[in-house]
Amino acid sequence: MTKKEKMVMSYLCSKCQQKRTYLISPQEISQALSKKYVLSVEEIDEIMVELSNENYIDFVVSDSKKGYFYCVNLKKSGQTFNTDTKKNRRTFGLLILRSMFLATVSFVFGMILKAIFK
Repeated sequence: MTKKEKMVMSYLCSKCQQKRTYLISPQEISQALSKKYVLSVEEIDEIMVELSNENYIDFVVSDSKKGYFYCVNLKKSGQTFNTDTKKNRRTFGLLILRSMFLATVSFVFGMILKAIFK
């Protein structure tokens, strides 16, 4: 999953809470993410299709006089996206800490063995 897809999915999770269907325009998504990325409507369309293919969302394009909107419904994996992302970050952080601890312990153990057998 790319950074843009993660940002769009995070925005959709914050907007579409619970199991309801929401109407969201591509312009609304673009404005919400404009601080970090500039997304065109075509890019948003591609991202939405990709998120649908990855089984995060169900969406239908709805046409109206004001433009077109996405009728977005989060699937089960889409509803747990934010918690899964936090869990993955925490697991990665713990893995880094464990690696640093083991490297430190092996260094100290090596220094002790070097001092003993010198």
